[in-house]
Amino acid sequence: MPPCPSFRPIISCCRNLTASGPRPWPFSTPRRLRTQQAPGKGHQQGALAWAKQRLISVQVTHPDKPITTVVADAPAPLLERLATIPGMGPGRRRLVVLLPQLGDFDSLEYAQALAAARAPLEAAGIAVVAIGIGAEAGRQRFSAFTGLPLEWLLVESDGHLHRALGLYPGLELTGGPWPNLLLMCAGIGSPGTLAEVLRGYTGDRNAPQRIAEDETIQAGPLPAIRGSFFNRAGGSGFQRPFELATVRLRNMAEVLGHWRTYVPSDDFLTQRGGTFLLEVDDTVLYSYRDRGILGFSATMARPLTFLDPYLG
Repeated sequence: MPPCPSFRPIISCCRNLTASGPRPWPFSTPRRLRTQQAPGKGHQQGALAWAKQRLISVQVTHPDKPITTVVADAPAPLLERLATIPGMGPGRRRLVVLLPQLGDFDSLEYAQALAAARAPLEAAGIAVVAIGIGAEAGRQRFSAFTGLPLEWLLVESDGHLHRALGLYPGLELTGGPWPNLLLMCAGIGSPGTLAEVLRGYTGDRNAPQRIAEDETIQAGPLPAIRGSFFNRAGGSGFQRPFELATVRLRNMAEVLGHWRTYVPSDDFLTQRGGTFLLEVDDTVLYSYRDRGILGFSATMARPLTFLDPYLG
């Protein structure tokens, strides 16, 4: 008898994984696979067992039964690291962000988004820690520049924790980190990068305004620009053309002007980061693994959308 049609996506995924081996990236977990009621229990049990072995969250939906959920525990290396951080143990929800190098585009942009969400995160009782690759001097300057609270920011001297969590190391072709980084900036081994760069110039009506009307921004060699200047490109209340590109230029100028403060070693230039939202019992409510440069969120227009169900 052929497999039940409703389980074909799961069975196909099983076969693909078996045929081609594990995929450490770019999958994000927990991944929810929805199926309809099967005529027998065999396919259901097999699919659930497969999911448990791979620590994937699965929902099996029946018309007349409650939803069954298999929830993944947080990765052991992450829990071991959190055990060394005061206030980050079980008993409360925790947002753990693995940043790339402190001088990376993604690190600064993600930190700025988190800083802007500080009040609702604290009101929801969600503890936050961001762990980046860098040194103490970079930690201090990064916090001052991005507005990310210093108590939320920790640094690692290398990418050991990132690798232990299976985060994408970026391109690792011959030639060293710099050629690999430049190739990734061109979109090679870095899906979505070019489209995201373009979005910074064209604007995005689905994204919020980045620069307040009365705010003055100094971006590299450009003269100081008031936020109201961008209204000429189409109005206000959304991300105007060139607005995000200007923010990114300011970030880049800051990093290039203090390169060795932000990037003490070039060895981890291509390393990508990840996001883990943990429940009070150490199960994973949400996780995402960066796939490339300027890809630190599955929803870059509003990078913290995954938090909406938990902020009340």
